[in-house]
Amino acid sequence: MTKKTSKKDSSVVLVDAIVNGILGKKGEEIISINLGKINSTVCDFFVVCHGNSHNHVTAIAESVEEEVNKLCGVKPARREGYTNGEWLLLDYLDVVVHVFREPVRRYYQLEELWADAPAKQIKE
Repeated sequence: MTKKTSKKDSSVVLVDAIVNGILGKKGEEIISINLGKINSTVCDFFVVCHGNSHNHVTAIAESVEEEVNKLCGVKPARREGYTNGEWLLLDYLDVVVHVFREPVRRYYQLEELWADAPAKQIKE
């Protein structure tokens, strides 16, 4: 008998695959924010990182898509920002990935909006 995977477990597996994709393209300052215990959030986790140029940001997001598809067999429900390469969003429903260009990340300070949620800094 196989053990049934919970929604929380599948979100953690998805976060791990996302982080692998980010690390594969040397994304910087990777943070996983656990939103699971915050009322009225749209997902369980945010994963946030940045790159140093439009091309770097796009390469990171593409790497995440490839790694998640390879390891989890899923594609994002929505992808935004590929046109300008400043802030790319990959929506996997339970996990949302934000890949910024560094100045844009500093400007919006997305992590500060969720300061009451547990955050984990991922070391390269």
